[in-house]
Amino acid sequence: MRPHSISRRLFWGTALAVLVFFMLAGFAFYGRYAEHLSASRGERLKSEIYLLMAATELDASGRLQLPATLAEPLFSLPASGLYASIFNPSGQEVWHSPSQLGRRLPEPQQPRAGEWASWRAGAADRQYQGLAYRVQWKIGGQSRSLLFVVQEDEQAFQAQLAQFRTLLWSWLGAAGVLLLLVQARLLRWGLQPLRRVEGELQQIEAGQLARISGTYPDELLPLTDRLNLLLDQERERQQRYRDALGDLAHSLKTPLAVLRQCRDEADYGLRLQEQLERMERIVAHQLGRAATRGRQALAEPIQLAPVLERLLAAMRKVHGARGLTFELECPQELVTRLDEGDLYEIAGNLLDNAGKWAQARITVSASHTEHALRLAVNDDGPGFADPLAAQQRGVRLDEAVDGQGIGLAVVADIVRSYGGVLSVANRTGGGATVSLQIPDQ
Repeated sequence: MRPHSISRRLFWGTALAVLVFFMLAGFAFYGRYAEHLSASRGERLKSEIYLLMAATELDASGRLQLPATLAEPLFSLPASGLYASIFNPSGQEVWHSPSQLGRRLPEPQQPRAGEWASWRAGAADRQYQGLAYRVQWKIGGQSRSLLFVVQEDEQAFQAQLAQFRTLLWSWLGAAGVLLLLVQARLLRWGLQPLRRVEGELQQIEAGQLARISGTYPDELLPLTDRLNLLLDQERERQQRYRDALGDLAHSLKTPLAVLRQCRDEADYGLRLQEQLERMERIVAHQLGRAATRGRQALAEPIQLAPVLERLLAAMRKVHGARGLTFELECPQELVTRLDEGDLYEIAGNLLDNAGKWAQARITVSASHTEHALRLAVNDDGPGFADPLAAQQRGVRLDEAVDGQGIGLAVVADIVRSYGGVLSVANRTGGGATVSLQIPDQ
């Protein structure tokens, strides 16, 4: 199944996070508000009981005396939703507010003297919140117990909660939608550089651009740099293929012409063998050039010392009859991002050439200086007759013979593909030095 785009995944992930956040926030706000509203109602009912107690008096015979108009006007308004009652010790109602006229209310709870009782009960298809308080009233040395009860219709309380709930979810919903719209705009703006990279890649595929050239944020610079490196490497590889094929065709012309001209000569067989070997070297070299990998983006680093040690072991066997000494100066921790095959080709050719001319000793040194790998091969042979000419490509491969620089030409091609520099020089006191420097990738 094809995965969703990054923008869709980010948008829906953000939408889910926003939904969960606002739902949790909404439930938390609503619960807190309901608790606050319920506590406020409880305090208000308690204050109504205190007002009722302050307005209540008993005559000498113990009968209740209440004013015709109470401090709370809702007690005087029929069906106002707020009702008050007073009960005697036997639980009989001895007084109720005018607002209770003709209305049946739930039976109150019976707390002990000096204690409060709260309840929620239903009657006549309505829910009521009640609060009761029992006092001991002293009259003429006698004590009389009275129960003061206040009950309120839940309808107004529920309507207030419903109004708050509607406003809360409306505001939270509007805020969530606005946040998602802003988030969608931010995502589009934030991912715009990726869309520009995609557009430039399409232009490169269409041949309208050679490489990615736009200005991009720091997070995308490694990506665009690596893409440009891959594009450059591919162009270099294609150019190497074309150059190798062109050089191969041109280099084979001379051996073929020689074979055509000496067909009738007596030593034709010897000349044929000589030119076939020559063509074999030319073909091997040109194929090697074409197969050179060169710089590779995201190449895995390899340790240099083990590769050089294996090559030196092989050279000791190849040149063992001459008693040559091979020495290595390379830190074990030194690493390089060169392709291992290219590294074998470079070091192998340099060591083989040095082994052909050295008298007794060959030294290989490797180091890392100024963000570049430096590799040098020193020998104690006769040196180069003309170092300046030797480090140039001077002699064509169709004119060279074994031992006259074919290996050095191979090394030069590979080093050039990595953006490096190859140099040759004669050493003071005798011998030659071939060194190369390849910048870090």
